[in-house]
Amino acid sequence: MMKEYKDNMRDPPMNVSLGPIGSNISHWEGVIQPYSESVYSGGIFFLDIKFPSDYPFKPPKITFKTKIYHPNISRNGGISLDILSSCWSPALTVSRCLLSILALLDDPNPDDP
Repeated sequence: MMKEYKDNMRDPPMNVSLGPIGSNISHWEGVIQPYSESVYSGGIFFLDIKFPSDYPFKPPKITFKTKIYHPNISRNGGISLDILSSCWSPALTVSRCLLSILALLDDPNPDDP
């Protein structure tokens, strides 16, 4: 997780920031800012990121802390995105997950509510 954090600090993805909350390396906060052409443009969305003890072999648990209306995001902030469950790969990074969440905002999956 620290390697991911350092890599992200060295070369941060556009419109995404993330890092540990305090000294707890397994609990992070992420922030995404949708692109200017997005229907969510101008919004700033905070996400809660919890890493399981067997990460990267199991996906992180990512939920929206900021309220949002979206067909693939539940009222409690749960995100319905295949790479966060059945299509997870240890080769994925948490910053890649946040970029996928950004893409999901403007390209919802009606078959995965």
